[in-house]
Amino acid sequence: MQVVEKKYMTPEELKEHNKPGDLWISIQGKVYNVTDWAKDHPGGDVPITNLAGQDVTDAFIAYHPGTAWQYLDKFFTGYHLKDFNVSEVSKDYRKLWVEFVKMGLFEKKEHVTLYTLSSVVVMFAIVIYGVLSCTSVWAHLGSALLLGLLWMQSTYVGHDSGHYEVMSSRQYNKFAQILCGNCLTGISIAWWKWTHNAHHIACNSLDYDPDLQHIPVFAVSSRFFSSMKSYFYGRYLKFDALSRFLVSYQHWTFYPVLCFARVNLYLQTFLLLFSRQRNVPDRAYNITGILVFWTWFPLLVSCLPNWPERVMFVVASMAACSIQHLQFCLNHFAANVYVGPPSGNDWFEKQTSGTLDISCSSWMDWFFGGLQFQLEHHLFPRLPRAQLRKVSPLVIDLCKKHNLPYRSLSFFEANLWTLKTLRTAALQARDHTIPPQNLLWEAFHTHG
Repeated sequence: MQVVEKKYMTPEELKEHNKPGDLWISIQGKVYNVTDWAKDHPGGDVPITNLAGQDVTDAFIAYHPGTAWQYLDKFFTGYHLKDFNVSEVSKDYRKLWVEFVKMGLFEKKEHVTLYTLSSVVVMFAIVIYGVLSCTSVWAHLGSALLLGLLWMQSTYVGHDSGHYEVMSSRQYNKFAQILCGNCLTGISIAWWKWTHNAHHIACNSLDYDPDLQHIPVFAVSSRFFSSMKSYFYGRYLKFDALSRFLVSYQHWTFYPVLCFARVNLYLQTFLLLFSRQRNVPDRAYNITGILVFWTWFPLLVSCLPNWPERVMFVVASMAACSIQHLQFCLNHFAANVYVGPPSGNDWFEKQTSGTLDISCSSWMDWFFGGLQFQLEHHLFPRLPRAQLRKVSPLVIDLCKKHNLPYRSLSFFEANLWTLKTLRTAALQARDHTIPPQNLLWEAFHTHG
């Protein structure tokens, strides 16, 4: 029997295959050509294009179930990666992942979705009753606040269903995504997958992570002042006079802006779904779901007796839901940032560097949707939220072993850290050694 000699390529040779039209990756030492697969990848093409040309074993096991391994062979190039060393951190991370698989933690969802959806149904019924059957302005205000809480809980189900199957089948899981995302919150699950997967892969990269790219309103780092290019959006984030003015006061405008953050999410949803440049998976389903939201929500608001109450209802519901937008900011704004594409061989280190956990009692887990364990979620995104508190001590031990940061702050402390980060960048934005592009900044700054 003839022995087939293995073919090898070096990590440097693999790096050459990192451009659109030529996308190669390595998983556990085997090299795969995923150029044609990128456009059909369920997680979108962004994770593949960002990580192409390097070993992606840690990212692959984090985001894919065991059944995904069987599909790799058709992409195998015949090459193996030569002289590639796996770090001790990655070895321990993979061992921990294997332990979780053996314990069956990825399958133990503990009916969280059932309980959450049940609470959403009850809250929706109360909101409808409060608007249609009550005449008190306080009842209408309470209904608006409850609707904001409903949006939060519905978003958590949409988030979970985007990372793993929360239902009994893929079809039901997709239905849950459209229902909880598009129909109930008005935010497209397609938009969420597009941005969220990029965020996970390039956690806290200033030029690759869309969750940090909020020019002209916010800037978490002075590096944005050089009008850096966003490789996610494919354009430059221009830091002009208006940006400087807004960023200079961002630590004061932070909370008010968050109260209306949903407006931006609605806009981003429409821009993506009706874009001709991007291939949007399930575009028709997503548009249909959005139409459902923009049917029931305006109708509900129109049932209120007068315009002041209608405005109050919309503003109050968005303000209540802003707590969730705040949580997303607290998890990352004050963490470490970097510039450049993500690297596959320091997966664990990048996640620990770019995330902050929020400490809370277990009875508050429902309120935060499990995302207070942000590092645990980033390391094991397919792990059901019911298991995140249980695995937290193991993640802490692994961080201690390798002298990596594990930061868990109270909700109050996380707010202080975030405001300090925003204030530091705001004061730097006021520095006149960075010349404005026109006189608008100087006029506002002189009188502001």
